[in-house]
Order: sequence, then C-alpha cells, then structure tokens
Amino acid sequence: MNQLTIVTTADGSKTIYNAAVGEHYHSRHGALQESLHVFVNAGLDYFLAQNNVHEASILEVGFGTGLNFLLSAAYCIDRQINLQYTGIEAYPLTTDMMAQTGYEQYIPATLWDTYLQHYPDALKNEVSIYADTQLRIAHCKLMDFTTTHQYDIIYFDAFAAIHQPEMWELPAISHVTQFLKPGGVFVTYAITGNLKRMLKSLGSSIQKIPGAPGKREMLRAVREL
Repeated sequence: MNQLTIVTTADGSKTIYNAAVGEHYHSRHGALQESLHVFVNAGLDYFLAQNNVHEASILEVGFGTGLNFLLSAAYCIDRQINLQYTGIEAYPLTTDMMAQTGYEQYIPATLWDTYLQHYPDALKNEVSIYADTQLRIAHCKLMDFTTTHQYDIIYFDAFAAIHQPEMWELPAISHVTQFLKPGGVFVTYAITGNLKRMLKSLGSSIQKIPGAPGKREMLRAVREL
C-alpha cells in the first residue's frame, strides 16, 4: 500500500498525506498560503527588510515537497537576491512524486524544470538551480545533521508535535538553532508556551504574529546578538 497520497488543500494547491505518520506535509487550509505566509513573508522577506541585504542563507527542517524552497527561490530570483538553501530531509520524496505536486503553476517554468532536473543531485551535493540560487538537501535526520555554516534564516517545518514530539523538544531545537547566526530569524507555523520558553533559554527573542489560515498565531524568533 502506498503510504503517500497527493491531496488538494483548501486554496487549491496540493500537498501530500503521509499515512505512516498520519499527517499532511502542509496545512489542509492551504499549502500555498501557509508556505508564503509563514516562511517566505514572515521569514525571508522579514529578514531581508530588517537587514537591507541582497543575499540570504536558509536552513529548512523538513524539506518535504520542496514548496518552501521553490517559493523562496522564485522570490529571490525576482528580486536578484543570492540564495543559499539547505534542506534537511530524512525521507526524501521521489522525483516522480515531486512532479505530481503541480507547483509549476506558482513559479517560473525554468525554475521548475531546472529544479526537477537537479533534485536527485541535490540529495548528494550542493547544486546550482540558478546562477544565484544554490540548493543542497541533507538526506539525514535532524540530529545527524552537521555543518560549519551559519544561516540567516531557519524554516522549521517539521510534522506537528502530536505526530513527531521529539522534533519539538529541547535537544532538537537546541541542535538546529546552533546553526543560526546572531540576528538570524527562526520561523515556524506553530506556537506553544514550551517552544517559546525553549527559544528564550537558547538566546532568542520571541515574536508572536498572526498565523496562516487555520491557525490564529505563529512564532518568529530572532537570535539575539
């Protein structure tokens, strides 16, 4: 039995349901809306506006369907921003499953074609998707990920705590935030008292902001200098 199924969310965009986990890769209220609101707007756009720079490095926990990367890449290409993007994904999708998401309608055709072409290689090495867009997908679990690089932004897009509680506990949060630069931005679709306390204890200031459709609030944290 296939554990992965393509489903359509409330805004018409598609996501994947993982029967083994019992969870969708994106919000059923709208995959596209969630990705744009939580990650591109509250994360990438916010960081660039606050720092007035023309480059950004992003670390994503839970690369999944690649939607967050594709929308971030399209944003950066349109604005001539140099993007270095690393995704962490323990269970990467096949190229065929990725191609069924229909995300080509939200991004330039050349970006979509180049992404599908280079996706298998990105699971092994850093690849150039565009001249100013680099992608690497670390095929490992979060706690096994290691790098000497420090990132401007962390997209924390793990499955919900009810399905993957270990991803929302101190060891995991501490592990990933060590890769965030001072002044860097951490964004996620969820917000809990425990998550706020953990991030504060790790040296970040907390911002509670309006959530994507279906969620009243989300969390943005900035690592203090």
